[in-house]
Amino acid sequence: MHEALSRDEIHQTIQAFIAERLAGKLEKLATDDPKRESLTEQFTFENWVGDAARRVSQLQVVTHALKATHPDAKGSSRYVEPATLPEIPLVGSHLLSSDFSGDVVGNAAALDVYKFLKLQHQGKSLLELALERDGSFSAALSNNPEQAKEWVEAFASITQPKGNEASHSLAKQLYWVVGDDPTDDADFHLLAPLYATSLAHQVFQRINADRFGEAAKEARQARRNSKPSDKGYRDYPNLAVQKLGGTKPQNISQLNSERGGNNYLLASLPPKWKSQGIKPPLHTETIFKRFGRRREARWLASDLLRFLQTNPPDNRYTRDQVDGYVAALIDELVLFASEFQVLEPGWSADSACRLPLEQQLWLDPWRGEEDAEFAQQREQGEWPGAIRAAFARWLNAWLKPLGVGDDEHREWQARLRRQLDILQEELLHG
Repeated sequence: MHEALSRDEIHQTIQAFIAERLAGKLEKLATDDPKRESLTEQFTFENWVGDAARRVSQLQVVTHALKATHPDAKGSSRYVEPATLPEIPLVGSHLLSSDFSGDVVGNAAALDVYKFLKLQHQGKSLLELALERDGSFSAALSNNPEQAKEWVEAFASITQPKGNEASHSLAKQLYWVVGDDPTDDADFHLLAPLYATSLAHQVFQRINADRFGEAAKEARQARRNSKPSDKGYRDYPNLAVQKLGGTKPQNISQLNSERGGNNYLLASLPPKWKSQGIKPPLHTETIFKRFGRRREARWLASDLLRFLQTNPPDNRYTRDQVDGYVAALIDELVLFASEFQVLEPGWSADSACRLPLEQQLWLDPWRGEEDAEFAQQREQGEWPGAIRAAFARWLNAWLKPLGVGDDEHREWQARLRRQLDILQEELLHG
């Protein structure tokens, strides 16, 4: 009784789907158009399902599609369960959950068959029922058991690859040497990168939810109104959209068609240089005063102080943390210095410049092209040591609240030494 009820419900679901598609086509024809009769015959239940079972061989369910590279590429696409992929510390298809969206490639004219297989019955798609060889689904297709079995097998075959694996001249190809002789063709493997279409679809949905979802809208509105919100939001600056398939995104894949051909590309750009009208550091005895007022340097030094004030244990984690803070400060110092090094050469010769010679040699490197004595002093290479010592004094001044004694100070200097050696290399070759 339950199977019969389920059979009837599935049959009605399919019948409604076919009727809707027929109605869509009939409304485009005049009421006296002779094509209406043949079209109605074509969309009877048995005729349409039989035709769909034949056309399903033109489709394949995939997770990695080839046609995203070029719509005319004829090679293989692949279906790989994300759970079977190796775990690597990068974003990839292996991170997709079990309810990921599979894509469909093949003849775009047959994509209506996949829409049919996505129809839902009691929480399962018709494709899932076909793969399970569900008795109710089979009975809903036809009263003829042999005919119904044939159609179920045809629909279930959509997950199977078509033909042997092959690449194509319009596909991406990469020859990767795996042997010892790069002049021997046999020592290469041909890699064929495919488009991770299931992953791209989830990224697209996630970004759209972050940009246009109700929760994100509410959070942004709260921010504009200077009101608290327990909902956060994400921004994606410099987001680009890649259109695949042009005016016919369905020629690439079903998911690409659902996205209207839109595929998001996250910005992967170097930082854009923003000139802040840098002026020569005149009327000051040391550049480190200005460095200490720099927001990023102040944040890093303060964070390092707060970390050490927690009395962390003397272990590898603590040493790595300290090295990380110091390395970041050195990066910031190098960036800070580079802003002065692009000023008009010779600015340090101004009578208003009170910087010590080693800081002039550091920050005005091209002055030596017109000042031979200055160039000679710079080439002697003794000044980086003075810069390194000045940086250590500046950093130790920030850490003065720790109240360390001589022994701790020597230990602290020892920890600094390796990073400061790196700084010296940067100074000499900067």
